[in-house]
Amino acid sequence: MESIRPQRLQPGIRFGAGSTGTLRSSLRPGVTVPTAPLLPPPASLCASSGPPPPLQLHSLHGTIGSAGLGTGVAGFGLCNPGNPAVLKEAVEAVVRSFAKHTQGYGRVNVVEALQEFWQMKQSRGADLRNGALVVYEMVPSNNPPYVCYVSLPGGSCFGSFQFCPTKAEARRSAAKIALMNSVFNEHPSRRITDDFIEKSVCEALASFNGNREEADNPSTGIGAFRFMLESNKGKSMLEFQELMTVFQLLHWNGSLKAMRERQCSRQEVLAHYSHRALDDDMRTQMAADWVNREQGVAGTIAQEVAATDRELEEARLAGRELRFHKEKKDILMLAVGQLDAANTATLPSTC
Repeated sequence: MESIRPQRLQPGIRFGAGSTGTLRSSLRPGVTVPTAPLLPPPASLCASSGPPPPLQLHSLHGTIGSAGLGTGVAGFGLCNPGNPAVLKEAVEAVVRSFAKHTQGYGRVNVVEALQEFWQMKQSRGADLRNGALVVYEMVPSNNPPYVCYVSLPGGSCFGSFQFCPTKAEARRSAAKIALMNSVFNEHPSRRITDDFIEKSVCEALASFNGNREEADNPSTGIGAFRFMLESNKGKSMLEFQELMTVFQLLHWNGSLKAMRERQCSRQEVLAHYSHRALDDDMRTQMAADWVNREQGVAGTIAQEVAATDRELEEARLAGRELRFHKEKKDILMLAVGQLDAANTATLPSTC
């Protein structure tokens, strides 16, 4: 039995002759748990359409609540994530505040400031397994607007959220939104505590008309939700989002549905993947699943790429955390590469 278990918990959906899995399989609440917005809406931004006052860290609070039990991807949320002016002013306010307390008044180099912020965290004992390097990725383009993504040491990803006429401006825009979320993530209100867990579970019960017994039973959706929160007590929202990306991808790929068909319990799946980082092996297995889908129905990957591109663009312009969308795109592109390699290998020789 023990030798079979690792196979049952593989992200790939192929297992035996009759297990195929389906795209975006329906999951009961709590199997995949997106997190709360990385920046909850300060009340001051909701009360007026005018320029927001300087943001105060102590005025912010975050909840996972009912949003944490859905299958969508929760992101960065101001009152109106689609309002570029509000988002820009909020970001600028945080950058100015950070500059004032770290470098004095004057123009701040946000690219340098973001790197220094993470180096400071590492020097103070933060567990950064891959180091403190902040990585930028420009989207290839010969004409504006230019787009840049930035990946933080823990894996979280953000992108330029403004119209950027130059590559340097795109890099600065990405650094601004990443610095804003990095700074807010340090506030105590962004930590998962007993009070936070209790409040989130109560909101989940209310949203899904559940009862208290469900919350205490890890085999139920809400019980699994509580289990995930308690397993990550003390972590920040950003750290929790990084972990949840794995489960979001497993759901998107159809892997969670396939695991249920293999009689894997929620507790077994959660325990296994809560301690497994997203790596190349997992990406390769998911890409292989998409290759199989494409071979079954031509055009499947192109359709999913188009949908992912739209989601990524919308989330980027709204200033949301992007890793889930970016990983989907990378997995799909990996699948395209696997298909091209397979097609090349089967071409008849011209020699």
